[in-house]
Amino acid sequence: MIASMELDTRWEVGVADVATTKLFENERVAVWEMLLAPGESTGLHTHDREYFFHVLEGSTLRTSDGNGERVGDFEFKTGSTNWISIEGDEVVLGSTRAPATHDAKNLGSTRYREILVEFK
Repeated sequence: MIASMELDTRWEVGVADVATTKLFENERVAVWEMLLAPGESTGLHTHDREYFFHVLEGSTLRTSDGNGERVGDFEFKTGSTNWISIEGDEVVLGSTRAPATHDAKNLGSTRYREILVEFK
């Protein structure tokens, strides 16, 4: 018997367009694969849940805020795993903070690929 489940659609508008494939979802987590070709952007989206991501193909990503203003450029190396916490309206990676609503663009010459696990 296959159980049906209602998917949380909050991410469908934001990350779903770039998180190419939702690999798994249940009441505790959503697991995504994100691909960004060179020069491609995620589009503006908002993170409101803590998550981690594992980089399968690294690159440098430029983060911009909701007004299109550059927040910073971040190099994510292949094989790295990164924890993101949410504090108010910011995402926090170590000592780095960025707006929870942002866009990320692949500045590299190769594809960027990650697996993202969002906690509900």
